[in-house]
Amino acid sequence: MTEMVYGAVSVRDGEPVLPKWWRTVDRWSLSCVLMLFGVGILLGLAASPPLAERNGFAPFHYVQRQAFFGGLALTAMFFTSMMTPVMVRRVAVIGFGVAFVSLLALPFLGTDFGKGAVRWYSLGFASVQPSEFLKPVFAVVAAWLMAASQEIGGPPGKSWSFGLTCAIVITLALQPDFGQACLVLFGWGVMWFVGGAPMFLLLGLAGLVVLGGTFAYNNSEHFARRIDGFLTPDVDPTTQLGYATNAIREGGFFGVGVGEGQVKWSLPDAHTDFIIAVAAEEYGLVLVLVILALYATVVVRSMLRLMRERDPFIRLAGTGLAAMFGVQAMINMGVAVRLLPAKGMTLPFVSYGGSSLIAGGIAVGMLLAFTRSRPQGEIGEILRARMR
Repeated sequence: MTEMVYGAVSVRDGEPVLPKWWRTVDRWSLSCVLMLFGVGILLGLAASPPLAERNGFAPFHYVQRQAFFGGLALTAMFFTSMMTPVMVRRVAVIGFGVAFVSLLALPFLGTDFGKGAVRWYSLGFASVQPSEFLKPVFAVVAAWLMAASQEIGGPPGKSWSFGLTCAIVITLALQPDFGQACLVLFGWGVMWFVGGAPMFLLLGLAGLVVLGGTFAYNNSEHFARRIDGFLTPDVDPTTQLGYATNAIREGGFFGVGVGEGQVKWSLPDAHTDFIIAVAAEEYGLVLVLVILALYATVVVRSMLRLMRERDPFIRLAGTGLAAMFGVQAMINMGVAVRLLPAKGMTLPFVSYGGSSLIAGGIAVGMLLAFTRSRPQGEIGEILRARMR
């Protein structure tokens, strides 16, 4: 009866790993991610040649790099999605320790590449952004702590996860990287809400966010400049937001045509933060709606499958990963259409960026691992396991 209600898939003894993975994984979400990567390569062919020309590289230098890093990302996604939830948790704990220490060491060993925020390690042939790798492993670690607090005699995991979140948010804000800080805080807040947080605590958290934003506005020129630019009624047509807004307007419903867009020659970040403007100008609203539908499908299907999950750790971790994946896409596109202040955040699997692609592959791989169909077991068995 449990399997009929919850749609569990029976375990076949001795079944090879790949057939078992293919039978239990969410193939719709997997297909959507692969299509997003394909869209990213397509848009990279349009957006990156101008940048390559300015930097003295071959026309498709950045496309080739995106394909290379994308291959690594998809490989990481496939391998991670084959792991059990316990294996994912163990890898995440180790990964969190490495990523958090790397984040703390950025002020001493990192670089800003002339962008005013120390967020990267330069390796010469490439760069690494620790905050990208921190997000998925943090979601899993925070979910583990929250789930542990629900066990009889368990530790105060929710308090520990809150302290950990505060430490990460403050560290990111000092870079400054307010976009990633908000994303981490949002992901933790969603998991906290799903874990049964009282409403007055959520309202208190919202108040703290407002106070923190006010403090940042009064004490950070970087933050204040972006907020002022967002609130200004008139958009300077020579800024990145101005170019992006004009490109989206020119694209209309069907776009100006493949290769005919002009925004990629004006925007320095056309291949990363404002890739959606290139899509809107050359392919129109049609492609933008397709991209939106792909992201929505991954998030909604993941949430629906997690609703059937009885293990609190899996449910919380999957919810946090899905929420951060969807909100990051929303923030990137919201900035391009001036619904949100500029954040400097990539569009998952579509924007160029090695750290973003590989970290995104790990995050989605973890999400696919958590949303795989599995026997749920009886409620009594789960309760007895917690009491041991």
